[in-house]
Order: sequence, then C-alpha cells, then structure tokens
Amino acid sequence: DFLFFWGAVFLVTTTLVAFLKKENQELIPAKEETKGITDTYRLLFSIIKMPAVLTFCLLILTSKVGFSAADAVTGLKLVEEGVPKEHLALLAVPMVPLQIILPLIISKYTAGPQPLNTFYKAMPYRLLLGLEFAFLVWWAPKVKHEGGFPLYYYAVVVLSYALHQITLYSMYVAIMAFNAKVSDPLIGGTYMTLLNTVSNLGGNWPSTVALWLVDPLTVKECRGAQGHHTCATAAASEV
Repeated sequence: DFLFFWGAVFLVTTTLVAFLKKENQELIPAKEETKGITDTYRLLFSIIKMPAVLTFCLLILTSKVGFSAADAVTGLKLVEEGVPKEHLALLAVPMVPLQIILPLIISKYTAGPQPLNTFYKAMPYRLLLGLEFAFLVWWAPKVKHEGGFPLYYYAVVVLSYALHQITLYSMYVAIMAFNAKVSDPLIGGTYMTLLNTVSNLGGNWPSTVALWLVDPLTVKECRGAQGHHTCATAAASEV
C-alpha cells in the first residue's frame, strides 16, 4: 500500500509537470559542446589512467572492506536472533532527522583544503562499531525473554546505529567533497561521475562478498540427528 500510494503520487506529479510546465523561451542557453558515447568513454579511460586517479580508485575500492560484514549482516543476524523486523524498521525512523542534519554539520569540516582528513578520522571509529554490532548480536539471546526484548536493549541498538550514521556520513561527505574538489571543471560532470561510481562500487562489492561468505563461514551443528552432523552444506542442513 505504501509503495502503491507513492507510486501513484509520483506518476501524477511527473505527468502534471510534463503537461503544464513550459520551457522559458526568452533565455537561449549558450551552445554546449557535447561528446558522443565513444568520446566520453575515451575521456574516462584517459582520466582513470592518470597515476593519482588510479591510486585513489584502488584505495576507495578497498577502504570499506573492514566494515562491510558489520554493515551488511548485522540487521539480518539480529532478525535471526529474534528481533522483530517491524521493530528494526521503526528504529530507522529516529535516524531520518540525523541523516538530514549530519551532512550540514560535516560539510563545515570538509570545506577546507583537505576534506579527506574527516574520512581518515572517522574510519577507526567505524571499525570499532563493527565490534559493537557483533556484541549486539551476541547479546540479543542473552536479554531475550518471553515478551520480546527489553527497552534498554533497543536503546543501545538505536545509540549504536546513531553513532554508526555519524561515522558513515563523515566518510561519505568527505569523499564527495574530495571528488568535487579534484574534478576538472571543464569535464566536471564526467570526472565526478567516474569517481563517485568507483566510490559506490567500493562500498557495494565488499557487502556482496560478505553476504556470500556468511553461509560457508557459519559453523552449524544439527541437533536430534543420529550421529554427528556438522551441517556444513545446504544439503546437509536440509537433511
């Protein structure tokens, strides 16, 4: 229902814009030199071959490996330990105002000549929060009772997620500020898109690998089966 409602709003508003909004004919924009697809990819290839850009791309592609498992798996493991999905979804609500305010605050510190300093300072704290998330998963079955989980457990989860958002946005805003700073103004859009795409890829591939590794790295034992079974494979778990 939620998706249907907002889908309908989106369709109605964009249709109204398409039919009712008229272009301002009085202002004739200066003719821009546009590049074709082939020329654009040649330009991207020439950018990425630059030694400094290549080194930077390698760094941002690997910089998020340390906290990929904590970011990708914590929520799933909390659900596995019995925390209701509805409660986890509700805990995301207090994060919304924080996510709006944080970029405004952090941008003051990334506006200087060295925006990546904020990135460096936030990284060790985000790594430590990975241990905090592991503790939350370990702690969940200890405090669980018949009625669910106590309020203080949810309070600790909210606080942990709030601290995580601070470190996450500190790194995110710093990278964006750095990409904007180093991009050549003549091809700013192409340059920034390339760096931002690599930055996004650097966050996505470690999370995908972490999720893929959860099953093979999880130690399982089957209870009630005759003999000793480790349930190391999916087929063994089914049996």
